[in-house]
Amino acid sequence: MPRARRQGSEPWTFERIIVHALLILFVLLAIGPVLIVIINSLKTTPAIFGGPFDLPTAKTFSLEGYKRVFTRGNFIVNYRNSLVVTVTTIVLTIVVSTLAAFALVEYRVRITSLIGGLFVLGIMLPIRLGTIPIIQMMMAWKLMDTLVALILVYTAMSIPIAVTLMVTYFRTVPTDLKEAARMDGASELRTFWIVLPLVRPGLAAVAALTMLPVWNDLWFPLILAPSKQNQTVTLGVQQFVGQFMNDYPALLAALTLGAVPLVVLFTLFSRQFISGLSKGYSK
Repeated sequence: MPRARRQGSEPWTFERIIVHALLILFVLLAIGPVLIVIINSLKTTPAIFGGPFDLPTAKTFSLEGYKRVFTRGNFIVNYRNSLVVTVTTIVLTIVVSTLAAFALVEYRVRITSLIGGLFVLGIMLPIRLGTIPIIQMMMAWKLMDTLVALILVYTAMSIPIAVTLMVTYFRTVPTDLKEAARMDGASELRTFWIVLPLVRPGLAAVAALTMLPVWNDLWFPLILAPSKQNQTVTLGVQQFVGQFMNDYPALLAALTLGAVPLVVLFTLFSRQFISGLSKGYSK
């Protein structure tokens, strides 16, 4: 008697096999270079050139590259600065974008569409086009070479797409829930806090969408916060690479320290990131 097919399973057709093979290939192409850098950062220089694709052995394993990175570089301060800038930017972006998106959805005035269009326009225009006015503004405010300058720029850069995404989520909140809260005497701020748990996937997507470009940016740290005490991880890695070009274990260790946190963070939040974006834009 033939065995019944399990419910929900699909037959492995030729097209499905090709698709999965291509996906596996793309994963290997994306992860492969990162793994090679990490593996070689744990080896001696002769072992790197003798077998760049070999795993470290008891004879070739070495942490001297990481020791030189932390003794000659400034990575502890760099990590602290990147963490402060990234976390503060995420918090400010979430607070401002959720309040703005709630207001755009709830209060239909004559200029609501115009304001929403300006946020969409902010997504299309790269903030680097305004580098010179930003420098002039930060000089006038005496914020050059400070982390505050980076936080303000990154928050302004992240708000347009965050507001656009959160508007799609707030539009899915049932109107009856908000009206019931208002009839019970809830203020607008209280109503906002009542509906906020319903848009948590959007908050996660905004956090992930903000975190990646902020942590990985080199342009504005190089211009607005170049001093040693204010350097971020990306700028610290770039300058370390330029100074120790021939020290390959230290060079690869620095690249690993700069890339691995971003990979780990994206891996942890990738499900919320993809789910939030897909659900938000599909609504």
